[in-house]
Amino acid sequence: MDKIELSIIKIATTPSGNNAIALTLKEVDGDRRIEIVIGAYEAQAIALELEGITPPRPMPHDLLKNVIDKFGATVSEIFINDLNDGIYYSLIIIDAMGIEIDARPSDAIALAVRFGCPIYIREDILEEAMSQFSSNDEFDNLETHSKAPKANPSSSNPISQVDKLNKQLEKALEDEDYEKAVLLRDQIKKILDIS
Repeated sequence: MDKIELSIIKIATTPSGNNAIALTLKEVDGDRRIEIVIGAYEAQAIALELEGITPPRPMPHDLLKNVIDKFGATVSEIFINDLNDGIYYSLIIIDAMGIEIDARPSDAIALAVRFGCPIYIREDILEEAMSQFSSNDEFDNLETHSKAPKANPSSSNPISQVDKLNKQLEKALEDEDYEKAVLLRDQIKKILDIS
């Protein structure tokens, strides 16, 4: 059985709304990709780690990582090993302990980004997912999920905008509103890139 390595390329709301979020994964050495619909909480857990935002208290995925670390083990890979009725299944592989743990892909991937381990999929599952993937690619026009206030990049005083957004970012972290924190951080980056 051939394993194909995947990388995360996008986390965004789905066109259908309903607070559903699509996690887009692309093969590392090719162009094939899949979308996995995940919950907002799991999307937030993945996005926080990708953005390098550390919450004041450990989230459940951080807690699980800490427990695995304390046992002197590490997650060596995530393996998406099944697709049944449009639902993906995965395994968390902990080589040092000889353990394979069944997990939802969203939770497994939240751990993968914390451990910096590869994400794999069986090639036949990737092919099956590609055959189900719409040729018009409805996910190409996704909007990033946003509760953060929009910054005006053409404003005459970007420093003032960044200061305001930094205060809002600090408040979001204090309130443990990590989704908003990620979005505020993105707005700050956009302003700083433009100015």
